[in-house]
Amino acid sequence: MFVEGTLVEKLRKLEALHAGTKIDGEREAAKRAADRIRARLEELRSRETDIEYLYRIDDRWNRKLFIALCRRYGLRPYRERGRRFSTIQVRAPETFLKRTLWPEFLALSKELETELDELADRVIREAIHDDVTDATEENAPKALNAGSDQAVSAPPVSVEDDESKAGSPT
Repeated sequence: MFVEGTLVEKLRKLEALHAGTKIDGEREAAKRAADRIRARLEELRSRETDIEYLYRIDDRWNRKLFIALCRRYGLRPYRERGRRFSTIQVRAPETFLKRTLWPEFLALSKELETELDELADRVIREAIHDDVTDATEENAPKALNAGSDQAVSAPPVSVEDDESKAGSPT
């Protein structure tokens, strides 16, 4: 059974790693790691001016994660009126955005995606069918028979493509 505490612990350990701590991911270590990252941000702000960065993150889970990570460090994520829902804007020193926030987000996103995939597989196996592998690729002839075996396309479904899951700074 999926234990969300395990995922929370993994995410805390990743945050501690990005903060440069050597202490295992217990709750207090995660708090100290976040404090160190906020202190690093303030130190960078004393040397660099804030710049505005636009991020495009189509996947809603990754967008929620990125926004929460920004808020954790005292940043204010926003979107200007008229911008797409997937656009997130943040103002901070470029060094912090490129060397701390984005790499940490990518690591956390990868861990979250892995856990959510495993959860979905378990639920589908238990509730629907044991085989959760992808559809097989077949070498079917391109021309259709004039008989009743004609292919019919299903209506389009709105699903983000794999390349847009993690998003990227633009």
